[in-house]
Amino acid sequence: MKSIPSSRGAAFLLIAALFSGCSLIGTSEEQSASDGGSTPEQVVLVTHESFSLPKPLVRQFETESGLDLEIRSSGDAGALTTKLAVTRDDPTGDLAFGVDNTFASRALEEGVFDTLDVDLPAGSGDYLLPGDDGERLAPVDNAHVCVNVDTTWFEERDLAPPESLDDLTDPAYEGLFVTPSALSSSPGLAFLLSTVAAYGEDWPSYWEDLLANDALVVDGWTDAYYGDFTQGGEGGDRPIVLSYDSSPAFTVAKGSQESATQALLDTCYRQVEYAGVLEGAANPEGAREVVEFLLSEDVQAELPDSMYVFPVRDGVALPDDWARYAEQPEDPYALDPAQVAAERDGWLAEWRDLVTG
Repeated sequence: MKSIPSSRGAAFLLIAALFSGCSLIGTSEEQSASDGGSTPEQVVLVTHESFSLPKPLVRQFETESGLDLEIRSSGDAGALTTKLAVTRDDPTGDLAFGVDNTFASRALEEGVFDTLDVDLPAGSGDYLLPGDDGERLAPVDNAHVCVNVDTTWFEERDLAPPESLDDLTDPAYEGLFVTPSALSSSPGLAFLLSTVAAYGEDWPSYWEDLLANDALVVDGWTDAYYGDFTQGGEGGDRPIVLSYDSSPAFTVAKGSQESATQALLDTCYRQVEYAGVLEGAANPEGAREVVEFLLSEDVQAELPDSMYVFPVRDGVALPDDWARYAEQPEDPYALDPAQVAAERDGWLAEWRDLVTG
């Protein structure tokens, strides 16, 4: 397992690669050219732009399985789910990875996924999608979407950072918070769901107060974290950002024993990503082998460094910096997936009206 970069600069480069869609996996053409010889059986993985695994690990899988793994990635979890639904009668691949618990119910309702028929590893049962229970979707990773703060910024100004969702509406933090949009970002949608879980039918009033406190809404996580967050490395001026519980593990300066950021664990919403075989896949058996690969010990151990998420498999050791700085919440916000499926579109429409005025 690779170690997490100790310098902040290296960490920024790693996160930028992960969230800008710069995959560490070569294209299938590159792999074929480097391997030479006969063309192996192809299996196509459709995924989001943040999918990334080390090339040697993928090539080892290809060698052992006799498969040529082609990666087709674009957009985030929301865009991926929409694409899968639109192309369900003529799928663009054999399996999909990256549909999360905020969108999975839609994919299942649309008949996107075939029967999985894969043995799930110990520990993954804690992340099964209610109503599916691993029949069509296998949980692969998990993380929590949380508000993060630049602790250095607050210390320099002798200002106590916020601790809760309520605090974000306090005038003391006016103009300091940036979040990605719930319409175009899966973390943004998770944050909206956090507020629905926290405030129930009063969530629109909370958003009115939040926006009145000059909260900034941008298109995606990359825009928020790198464009506006003060610890994003690009001169941002907002020290409060929506990110992940694992984010503080990547903001530890070289030679330091402290992270420059902190996740507010009372603001978190659990996010689980799934993989499944697409209905009508050209190579369903190859697709099931890839799902098993994603659940293997080797891949699960690489998830923190490669995709910024926690494994679902029991017994996988976390990198040292994760064990120290990537603290997970004990009681995150959550909503019944059936409720999310029934009310998501209405929530989003109301949220859009609030944000656009």
